[in-house]
Amino acid sequence: MPLSDDPNVLVGIATSDDAGVYRLRDDVALVQTVDFFTPVVDDPFDFGRIAAANALSDVYAMGATPLSALNIAAFPVEALGTEVLARILAGGAATAREAGVAILGGHTVEDDEPKYGMAVTGVVHPDRIVRNAGAQPGDVLFLTKALGTGVLSSALKKDAIDVHGMAAAIASMTALNAGAARAMIAAGVHAATDVTGFGLLGHGGELARASRVRVRIVASHVPIFPRVLDLIAVGVMPGGTKNNAREHAAFAEFADGVPEAVRMVLSDAQTSGGLLIAVPPERADALREALLENGALAAEIGAVESGNGIAVVE
Repeated sequence: MPLSDDPNVLVGIATSDDAGVYRLRDDVALVQTVDFFTPVVDDPFDFGRIAAANALSDVYAMGATPLSALNIAAFPVEALGTEVLARILAGGAATAREAGVAILGGHTVEDDEPKYGMAVTGVVHPDRIVRNAGAQPGDVLFLTKALGTGVLSSALKKDAIDVHGMAAAIASMTALNAGAARAMIAAGVHAATDVTGFGLLGHGGELARASRVRVRIVASHVPIFPRVLDLIAVGVMPGGTKNNAREHAAFAEFADGVPEAVRMVLSDAQTSGGLLIAVPPERADALREALLENGALAAEIGAVESGNGIAVVE
């Protein structure tokens, strides 16, 4: 896509950031994003909640406040009936209410497979945007949710686990990143991005390229949901994760001692994942404390170095 030459575009597509930012006034900028996908769980209400949380996450990752949303849905009405669609929309509405976001309407089309998500609009002060392009050598990296939702969702579809085996992942995917966003704003971080479909290595790689730095990840410090590594070991993982791993091989280097299953989970395609945050070392303790106070995970998983690409160590 061609880059915009509008001077009011403060964040566009050039750095593969989480949302676009457009300046309205010297003190207000508009933040916009859109995301939708097929079901990752069986319960329609939970699917709606997860899809909404996932879409809102892009706004939180920019340090912005979401205000309004439009529903986007594709649905096989004749095959599944309108009651299922109503439950999906109700789940999305519940998450929007929790976030203080007004749903203004939306659009639905007929499709053979259900899809749902939101276009979200938020606001931020132009001087307080948190980009993926600000990481600096010496920064400490934090991750605010565990990895493995893609593997677990695939396992659920293949009956390799039941709904109880998905409980922790569902709780994580439906949790808003609002608290983590508040924490990073209070701590004064250099950069952030949310971890979704391209996996930790994919979004970490975008942060590294945008910031022109090297990201070092300590594999043993990365939080992973229970059973994920065992499921990967027997070949249970989504196609998106396998595709990610092939692409990530171009810029990610692994220490010999990093197990193959762990390498795969670092590329696992996440839904409504956590924030990956780069913070100056002198503010790392303040960020950790603020994350925990706001109910978010505060996993210190690595650091930022001079160079390029990603290095994964044991």
